[in-house]
Amino acid sequence: MPKTRKMLCDWKAPYIQSLMRLIETQSKETLANWAITYCEERLLPLWERDYPDDLRPQQALKAAREWLSGTIKLPQAKKKILACHGAARDAEGNPVAQAVARAIGQSASTIHSARHCIGLAFYGALAVAYDQLGTAASWDEIEHCAAAECGRIEAALRSMAVEHERNPAKINWNC
Repeated sequence: MPKTRKMLCDWKAPYIQSLMRLIETQSKETLANWAITYCEERLLPLWERDYPDDLRPQQALKAAREWLSGTIKLPQAKKKILACHGAARDAEGNPVAQAVARAIGQSASTIHSARHCIGLAFYGALAVAYDQLGTAASWDEIEHCAAAECGRIEAALRSMAVEHERNPAKINWNC
C-alpha cells in the first residue's frame, strides 16, 4: 500500500482559509452542531461500512450531543471522545476509517474548544478523498477531491450559520 498522509495540512489553502473565516463568525454551539451533524450524515457511514461493531465514533457524537443538551457533563463526554481517538489508532492500516475516526473525534471535541472543528476539514475531507479515489491516487488528485469536500463542508456550515452571531467563538488558530 502506498504511503498515505493522515491529514490535510495546508492552512493557507484557499478552501481552508475560507472555512476558517466563516468558523470565526459562529458560536461554539453552532460549530459543534454543524460538525457533529456533518459527521453523522457524511462520515459515520464510511466508518460503519468497515467497523459496524465498533461503536466508539457513534458514542462520541452522541456524547457531544448530550453535552450540548445539558444531559451529561464534560468529563463524561470526554471519555467517549477519547475512546473515538482510540478507534482511530486501532484503524491503522485503513486510511479512510482512520481519518473518519479522527474527524469525528475532533468534531465532537468542538464542545470543549471551538477550534477543534477545523479537524472536520483536515481529516474528514481527506477521508472522503481516499474513499472516492483510493490511496494510490496522486496527492494532487487527492487534494483536489478533498478541496471539493471542503466546499461541501463549508456549504453545510453556511446553511446552519447564524447571521450576525452575537457570541462568536474566540479562536486562536496558532498557525
